[in-house]
Amino acid sequence: MAAKGVLIPIGGNEDKGIEESESYTMDFIEDSILSNVVKEAGGVDAKIVIIPTASGIPKEVSNNYIKAFSQLGCTNLQVLDIRNRLQSSSKETLQALETADCLMFSGGNQSKITKFIGGTEAHEIMASRYRNERFVIAGTSAGAMMMSEHMIAGGSSKESLYKGAVHMSRGLGLVKGLVIDTHFIKRGRFGRLAEAMAIHPELLGLGLAEDTGIIIEEGNRFKVIGSGMVLLFDPSKLTHNSHEILPEGVPISLGNLVINILANNDEFTIDDRKVSISAIDAEYI
Repeated sequence: MAAKGVLIPIGGNEDKGIEESESYTMDFIEDSILSNVVKEAGGVDAKIVIIPTASGIPKEVSNNYIKAFSQLGCTNLQVLDIRNRLQSSSKETLQALETADCLMFSGGNQSKITKFIGGTEAHEIMASRYRNERFVIAGTSAGAMMMSEHMIAGGSSKESLYKGAVHMSRGLGLVKGLVIDTHFIKRGRFGRLAEAMAIHPELLGLGLAEDTGIIIEEGNRFKVIGSGMVLLFDPSKLTHNSHEILPEGVPISLGNLVINILANNDEFTIDDRKVSISAIDAEYI
């Protein structure tokens, strides 16, 4: 059964929650992406719950989101900073998740989200509501990467394409068939996502540039939003994949890895892997 909710993974513009830049460089907020989140959530009266669990500076990041959403006219805002698994089952947490129209996950370290929320009552509620209701889950950077079932947990961009440079773990499994990477252009993560495809050739790889996101509906159809690009890695036609047979630290080989480059308003369906490129004069959103 197709999911009734909406996922909005965003390429992000903040680091792993320990840099000062996370407080000040969320440029997508000042552009169009956050307004799309509000629109999908039901408008300015929607209840938006901000979850800065991934961040190392949650107060600063939460304040940025509150300011940004307020500038868009939103008044029903709540911060839910989950810092341990017990908190994921607290009355306050469960009530917030049950009454929200939209969740907004910040950037930082995606493993914190899976560690503190994965497999808890909080996870069950958000997954159930996403499947059965018009419920919006948005996330930037780490908050986008955790949406997939198989999640990139870390790895060096400089050392990628050498076996073992990319570390995979379990995400929250909200969307099937994808591995999501973010900050894709500025941080040169092409090789990192390529190795993820070598590890999981049955999946698609989604590389989100900064100030770029996608709106996923029915767990299958997505449309690109924002000013940057999306690189879509399709390994379904691989003619050679040396990852499984090579020892750690050795360069890997991949043959016939198909890559699509998508931009604003372009669309894609995960199940049949069909790309739809928008007209050049299409309205920019």
